[in-house]
Amino acid sequence: MKTKAIKHIFTPPPFHMVGDGFRVHNFFPHLPEIGKQGMSPFFLLDYNSKVMLSPTDKPRGVGVHPHRGFETVTIAYHGKVAHHDSAGNSGIIEEGDVQWMTAASGVLHKEYHEKEFSKKGGAFQMVQLWVNLPAKHKMSKPKYQEITNKQMPKYELPNNGGHIDIIAGEFNGLKGPAYTFTPIEMYNAKLKKGATIKLNFPEHYNTGILMVEGNATINETEKAPADHFVYFKNEGEEITVTANEDSVLLVLSGEPIKEPIAAHGPFLMNNMQEIQQAMIDFNDGKFGELAD
Repeated sequence: MKTKAIKHIFTPPPFHMVGDGFRVHNFFPHLPEIGKQGMSPFFLLDYNSKVMLSPTDKPRGVGVHPHRGFETVTIAYHGKVAHHDSAGNSGIIEEGDVQWMTAASGVLHKEYHEKEFSKKGGAFQMVQLWVNLPAKHKMSKPKYQEITNKQMPKYELPNNGGHIDIIAGEFNGLKGPAYTFTPIEMYNAKLKKGATIKLNFPEHYNTGILMVEGNATINETEKAPADHFVYFKNEGEEITVTANEDSVLLVLSGEPIKEPIAAHGPFLMNNMQEIQQAMIDFNDGKFGELAD
């Protein structure tokens, strides 16, 4: 089987704040080498690398804001995040858990550090992805998936080499619990030092690996340090990962959605007319109500 070659290993871009609670490095679509389509169906990756937060009585986060045309996927590595939306969904995720919100036709939502975590402070580390929806599903009904770590099948590596949490897609016959509108593979690989895994994805799938913790050698040649993003060419199928120290990797691969993209603020549609309609609908109160 042909190796899926590395295109580039990116250092984390300069951080920016999302609200007052999320200090993120945006790997895409910010980086021109990836752009808006290079990781489709994934449109955005905001990575809150590990930071230590001081205690506070007022939880940090992002206030009420709208979304239409895509899904937000929040993955917790350290800390706790609370979610509320105008479709009546709410939940709290902690280490290993995932919130998968399908905004689709439109919702208001807010995300904050969970109240008790905020009072104590401590290590905080998260990923948020925006997953695009095909045109035929952009105006479907909003939904919410709260996926706990316990719900994720775990593939145990030999010789106590760690395990792989399958969030979406399938790995070695184990299927992740997330419902997706297009073919998506999403795993958290938690590898002990010296462990090796082999990943296989179709050649045309857009594929990347975020090094959440540790350091790994990819395809037996290139080292990927913590907080870096490994971006692959659309050539070959097999990826080999060897952990040089205890490591955590977020593995992303998916079939691209080959449709035009129009992105503006919190909306992700196919053309600017749809963006303008989203603004009108939001201003007319059609996204529902949600208190601050």
